[in-house]
Amino acid sequence: MKFEMQKANLLAENINGFIKYVQKSHANNNSTRFTPDKLYQIKLLNEEYKFQILADELNRINQFDWDGKYTHYLVDQFKEGLKIIEEYVKNNYDDLFLLTGRLYTLKSLSESFTRME
Repeated sequence: MKFEMQKANLLAENINGFIKYVQKSHANNNSTRFTPDKLYQIKLLNEEYKFQILADELNRINQFDWDGKYTHYLVDQFKEGLKIIEEYVKNNYDDLFLLTGRLYTLKSLSESFTRME
């Protein structure tokens, strides 16, 4: 289960990276990479689905020992929010296309968790 712990920690690390990227890009109002309103919506979706809390919890519970049940619960919660963000980015692709790489990474990592019951 050490491999599963590492995957969970990697997912948490990437969630944190995504959150920081969105926040820094939004703070840089002179940026021509994103439309500020649409990036702000992504920031609000991050807060609404509590991505920061999910990432912190994934790190905390998988720091020393593997807790499969709670990890799968957190990953399922994350997937729920990720679907909404992916749909929003897809609908506003012209303005938010730079986020697709990070979203693809997050989706791949979150989909790699399979339930073995």
